[in-house]
Amino acid sequence: MADAGAKSAGRGDLTHGSIGPTLLRFALPTLASSILQSLNGTINAIWVGQFLGEDALAATSNANIVMFLLTAFVFGFGMASTILIGQSWGRRDLDGARRIFGTAGGAFLFVTILIAAAGYGWSGSILALLGTPAGAAPLALDYLQVIFLAMPALLLLTLLMMALRGSGDSMSPLWFMIVAVVLDSGLNPVFILGLGPAPEMGIAGSATATLIANYTALIGMIIYLYLKDLPLRLRGKELRYLLPSGEILKTIVAKGLPMGIQMIVISLSALALIGFVNREGVDTAAAFGVAMQLWTYVQMPAMALGAAVSAMAAQNIGANKWDRVGQITRSGVIYTVAITAVLIVVLTLSDNAVLGLFMGSDSPALPIARHIHMLATWNFLLFGVTMVLFGTVRANGAVWGPLAILCVGLVPIRFGFIFAGYPALDADAIWLSFPVSSAVNLLLAAAFYAHGGWRKAHMRVEDRPSEEECVEEAHTTREPGGALSPAG
Repeated sequence: MADAGAKSAGRGDLTHGSIGPTLLRFALPTLASSILQSLNGTINAIWVGQFLGEDALAATSNANIVMFLLTAFVFGFGMASTILIGQSWGRRDLDGARRIFGTAGGAFLFVTILIAAAGYGWSGSILALLGTPAGAAPLALDYLQVIFLAMPALLLLTLLMMALRGSGDSMSPLWFMIVAVVLDSGLNPVFILGLGPAPEMGIAGSATATLIANYTALIGMIIYLYLKDLPLRLRGKELRYLLPSGEILKTIVAKGLPMGIQMIVISLSALALIGFVNREGVDTAAAFGVAMQLWTYVQMPAMALGAAVSAMAAQNIGANKWDRVGQITRSGVIYTVAITAVLIVVLTLSDNAVLGLFMGSDSPALPIARHIHMLATWNFLLFGVTMVLFGTVRANGAVWGPLAILCVGLVPIRFGFIFAGYPALDADAIWLSFPVSSAVNLLLAAAFYAHGGWRKAHMRVEDRPSEEECVEEAHTTREPGGALSPAG
């Protein structure tokens, strides 16, 4: 008799039913999680800035660069795990999905402990390498050491959430993202100021709040995994899957590394761009900073739908339903363009009021921010389509092509345009480089999608079950007429 976890496998089935509504229902919780994460960072920055001042804010900014670089790599390996789990799910290979989940979890548990130990000891050297300002360095050290202790929970929680999405469950990660955000934002002032019985910890209190919030969310999510008997939970002999399989780990690393590098390329390109912006003066730098705050939210639909398309396409590729893969891509493009366009129109019609939230109505930076918004924000329509196309091709293991395309658009095209256009356009060359690079990326992505041979790529583990075993597994694990419920 199949176990309860196996019987529930059909809950995350993304290979049946109406494609458009299913994709949207699956993507919306992921979008909500992204919004919550960004709001959490904004609220915490407000607490630190208001209570501890500019040096403390600069300290957290330097430490957050380190956090971003680490989570970028986890994003890559997490996406690789998501896709592998999705393909196993599409084949109804529940045991294979658990093997992948176990290998990813076991390997990353070990890696995150090493990161925490090494990072705690080398925090001072890392900050010196970043060139952290002298006034902020002691505060940054206090903050970063605690953050490194929180890293195992931060990274494992991210990995677990992405794995669940690969199994078609995007709601469970949302609930525990809410737990983490509420605790983190709520506990920040408690430990910074020492409210009630809590000790007054200053900037280390902000990091302590993050530590408590993420360990609580991680432990809660693991308990929930077993209480609800979600399909990816490991029991009995399955616990041996936590000892990483060499073949599975090799595939996760090989496919995850390019996706992690992609995040690094995006961040390094943005950092280099800030150098050009800073040359334009304080007002322009402030205006660009405000524009980037808005862009964080404008790009979220594209990122969420791109991830949802990748997970849904992976399941259908695993089920060998290639006709649905093309429809998933088209639906993803339509939803991304529609939602992003609405956001851009709303922001354009209310740009004075929205931008005024970050600066006074009489600020000299306000008209500059509005000008940047008018010239550059619409590029996220192009960016969104590119992310959907990349999400589809990655679902079959084509990961180096998207990385190469992004590198071309974000480095030689973007900076080449700035250098060539600056004599005639001045600072507008910087703002116009966004749509120019996005347009080139979209053209290359469309060409790769149409002619890149990605459908012949493979993202599978050598020791996966045979097709006959997959069919047998499907007969034993799927509920009769299993209803589609991507939210889990």
